[in-house]
Amino acid sequence: MAISWEDDGVVLAVRRFGEHDAICTLLTAAHGRTAGMVKGGSGKNGRSLLQPGNHVRAAWRARLDSQLGVYTLESIRAFAAEALSSPAALSGVAALCAMAEAALPEREPHDEVYRQCLHLLEHIGAAGWDAHYVLWELCLLRDMGYGLDLGSCAATGVTEDLAYVSPRSGRAVSRAAAAPYLKQVLRLPAFLKDEAADLAVTAEEIAQGLALTGHFFDLHVFAPHGRRAPAARQRFLERFLE
Repeated sequence: MAISWEDDGVVLAVRRFGEHDAICTLLTAAHGRTAGMVKGGSGKNGRSLLQPGNHVRAAWRARLDSQLGVYTLESIRAFAAEALSSPAALSGVAALCAMAEAALPEREPHDEVYRQCLHLLEHIGAAGWDAHYVLWELCLLRDMGYGLDLGSCAATGVTEDLAYVSPRSGRAVSRAAAAPYLKQVLRLPAFLKDEAADLAVTAEEIAQGLALTGHFFDLHVFAPHGRRAPAARQRFLERFLE
């Protein structure tokens, strides 16, 4: 008896499979990051549908749960096409999809990561989008069990003037407590301390936020498996270092 399910998802990555087909990885609402073969996915119509960032309705079917499975996909919204007019937005979408593809375990639901991913795609290019992307990376770390503790100082317990983060524990450090260790600690941009705050932040603060989350992705997710963060994320970060 075949196994099947239907779910909404975001296209994360696509690779050619044979002459006409493709292997597509989706971040789905209820089934997590799941791959499947798309018949005709390498054709003209398939290529337009299978662009990273696109929102689709997916039907997945396989004879056994352990098999790759076959996808039948229908478009819900072509976010990738909407981002084409803005190189900055396109870079952000590429980073978003590449990080979800590289970091998330296969077939493990991450409801909040998916919800925030879709929210980002629905607001491509809006004011504060870049800051919200950094908040999404914090959510991704938290959902994978590597959340940062930014509520109080690791050394003194105070909740005021938190300006740095310990690179080992992931806990915030006050400006005074960090003073002897400024070469070791990571900067904590103000917008990450209050996620409800106005997100009109500077490029320097975005770069600091990406450096912060990037450190912990490398520490916990990529380096232990001999991997590096996706190149698309590095290109996105470089936009804020110019």
